[in-house]
Amino acid sequence: MHAGARFVAQRLLLKPLVWSLVHVTTHGAHRLDELPKTFVVVANHSSHLDAPLVMGALPHRFSRYLAAAAAADYFFDVWWRKGLTSLFFNAFPVDRVGELRSKGLATTLLEDGVPVLIFPEGTRSRDTTIAPFKAGAAALSIKAQVPVVPVAMHGAQAAMPRTRNWPVRGRPPVAIAFGEPLVHRTGETVTAFNRRIESSVRDLYLSLVEPGDDGQRRIDPPSGASRNEGAA
Repeated sequence: MHAGARFVAQRLLLKPLVWSLVHVTTHGAHRLDELPKTFVVVANHSSHLDAPLVMGALPHRFSRYLAAAAAADYFFDVWWRKGLTSLFFNAFPVDRVGELRSKGLATTLLEDGVPVLIFPEGTRSRDTTIAPFKAGAAALSIKAQVPVVPVAMHGAQAAMPRTRNWPVRGRPPVAIAFGEPLVHRTGETVTAFNRRIESSVRDLYLSLVEPGDDGQRRIDPPSGASRNEGAA
């Protein structure tokens, strides 16, 4: 019942709305062809558009049960926001101050076969830069023995800056790139794995902008990446 309601909320309400407000291109979805049903999605974070963009761009077989980490002090502070966040994003609360308290819930979700979406920067960027990643997602991946899917988004911050509660007019462009799923290597520390995850997201992000640019313009994806305006 909950999955059915979430399908209606996500695919018939939220995605059409977001895709009507911003011009979305997706790249690299073919890299997810062999992805198992349980995984950790890791993405850069610059806008409240980020979670709906990732969920809308993922093929439905991967996004249907995806649970998004959401800040407990904002998205779970009042009943109506908690209800909407849970309905649209299958969200679980993250304590941004005491991060460890949320790891048990995320681990339980993964052990139950539920993939999770995490923004390792911990909060939205105030500009186009990517902050250092916290190691929680890497640790979860290692503990649950599931792959990490690196995702980079470009343009979301300009489309809906921190100072706005609604995207700017004119369907501003947003690009989303999916990287090759990453698996923990034997003997690799959490710190090293986290560094590799962060590097992959940064490389994906740079593939969407011109070298030396201010981060505001998109370029065509690297050879072999897909380019389309919907999501699979």
